[in-house]
Amino acid sequence: MSTPSTKSSDPNINPADAFVRISRYCAYQERSHLEVRKKLQSFGLNSDSVDEILSRLITDGFVNEERFAKAFAGGKFRVKKWGRHKIELALKSHDISSKCIAIGLREIDNDDYRDTLRKLLIKKSETIGEENVYKSRDTISKFAIGKGFEPDLVWELMRELLPDN
Repeated sequence: MSTPSTKSSDPNINPADAFVRISRYCAYQERSHLEVRKKLQSFGLNSDSVDEILSRLITDGFVNEERFAKAFAGGKFRVKKWGRHKIELALKSHDISSKCIAIGLREIDNDDYRDTLRKLLIKKSETIGEENVYKSRDTISKFAIGKGFEPDLVWELMRELLPDN
């Protein structure tokens, strides 16, 4: 005889058990309110229970939008080498407030940001077999802009790294 499943999609979970599970989920890593809400809804809880549990998680410090924005921005920049624009869009997709997004983006040091972009541009330029400097610049800049770096900054550094002559 098997025991009942308690997977996250179990529609029979009660609010008390849901709180224990979701608090572990939040303690493991920073989570946005949206992620937590979706996870609670996957437990099959009604919207009142979801709101109540989410409110308690916020009060108890398990969920904090500002802390999430800081961790998310810093992590995506350091680990994935994302630019500010891509990080901002990703935070918006988590329904993070503009104020918290700004706070999160301040976690990225300007000197580190420029240095990281410079290293990305150099690394990418080494993989381009293009002889034409203008085509190389175009390819490399598209790559960096696609990673979320600001076009003006990308082009400024591109002109330094790949001058016309």
